[in-house]
Amino acid sequence: MPQRAMVHEEDPRDTIWNAIGDISEVEVMHNDVLIAVYMRPEKTQTGIILTDQTRREDEHQGKAGMVLKKGPLAFVSDDNYDFKDMNVEPGQWIAIWVSDGRKININGVLCRMVEDRWLRLKIPRPDMVY
Repeated sequence: MPQRAMVHEEDPRDTIWNAIGDISEVEVMHNDVLIAVYMRPEKTQTGIILTDQTRREDEHQGKAGMVLKKGPLAFVSDDNYDFKDMNVEPGQWIAIWVSDGRKININGVLCRMVEDRWLRLKIPRPDMVY
């Protein structure tokens, strides 16, 4: 399925932050990164309406997500791995292979826990990958 630009009623970052609520007491451990899975809205910019079934596939196949938090060892180079100044910050969009992350729901929002080295891309907008 070719990826299409989507129509967002509000900035998808705001949608995620508003949905997940206060996660200030959630502490991510080690070198893990907590990402919220991007769930496509109903309509593409060209006017195509996605079915609910198609959109639910994002739960299983969605590769785009927004960084929510990261552990204290995330992107810290050591003798085993050199990140060469690569890093991510909360609010940035990333892409992963789905098999590299573990599903977790936080406050009803589908998230994935992913080790720092398994983040594959930093992307400017989430609807550019599927």
